[in-house]
Amino acid sequence: MPAPSSSNPAVVNFAPAKHSVELRQVPTPEIGDEDVLLDVAAVGVCGSDLHQWTADHSWPVNYPVILGHEFAGHVAKLGPRVTGWKEGDRAVSETAAVIDPDNPMSRRGLYNLDPTRKGFGYGVNGAMTRFVRVPARCLHHVPEKLPLEQAALTEPCCVAFNAVVNNSRIKPGDRVAVFGPGQIGILCAAVARLQGAEVAVVGLADDHARLEIAKKYGCTPIVDNLEEWARHGDGLGVDGVIDAAGVSATLKTALEIVRPAGWITKVGWGRQPLGFSLDPLVQKNITLQGSFSHNWPVWERVIALLAAGTLDVKPIIGGVWPLEQWHTAFETMHSGAIAKAVLKP
Repeated sequence: MPAPSSSNPAVVNFAPAKHSVELRQVPTPEIGDEDVLLDVAAVGVCGSDLHQWTADHSWPVNYPVILGHEFAGHVAKLGPRVTGWKEGDRAVSETAAVIDPDNPMSRRGLYNLDPTRKGFGYGVNGAMTRFVRVPARCLHHVPEKLPLEQAALTEPCCVAFNAVVNNSRIKPGDRVAVFGPGQIGILCAAVARLQGAEVAVVGLADDHARLEIAKKYGCTPIVDNLEEWARHGDGLGVDGVIDAAGVSATLKTALEIVRPAGWITKVGWGRQPLGFSLDPLVQKNITLQGSFSHNWPVWERVIALLAAGTLDVKPIIGGVWPLEQWHTAFETMHSGAIAKAVLKP
């Protein structure tokens, strides 16, 4: 492995104002006894990175902070108490950079729900740079046959897996509507297809390019006539809805199209107030489930799916840019022209 340099370029979100993101030179981080220094090979641009860039996010940010929480690379340096790893190993990292191991949720293995959790890219420095400090507990080995550009997208795949497999109740043959043809929505649809569901991905007219990607996963793209698709069959509605849109209003539509005793899983963030009645939730006996993040067993399962090719992320990768062209990558993804941009430091 090359020796870490003393200063490295990084994509930094430096203030809460809109477009307060720039390329800065930052020092190579120091690591602790139980950390590794990861040489970043690829880092995905997430919708949350874009939300921080446009300042329409709904979570606290520790400014200034290096963006990026979807990343893979090689181990460059090991803390003295780290075991099971060696320099040069291929690795991908979870996002829970800071947790309280004594928190009741952490003790249950649900450290993703630890209220004190801080993640890469908003709570601590992330991976849109050459070298990132990572607690060794966050790392997973990447099989040789899985390219690191694809392994970097393990994190959004884990978001989708947790939402669809662990927090929804899909049965083979179910009809499921997915709102939002962004990376998470498309991956949720892909996982739902793996579970045997008939899936429609719902978007807007401007989402044409991303809806075409959904078709590659065997999904039906819908811009108009959602009601017609939802009422197919006995006319009572879809079995379930996965709401991966970044607005709150889609929940109202979800309540309208889901059948009695159906379910809705909400994985997309929406900072707007609802502004409508939840009475249909009661009247139709609907289960409304939130889904946030992921944990160790989810990561191990998803890495296995990616390595086997059972879950293929290649269709959602719309382009790969060098780190210095982060702005072009952000703009291209924000325009809706692609579902996912990847940066290479």
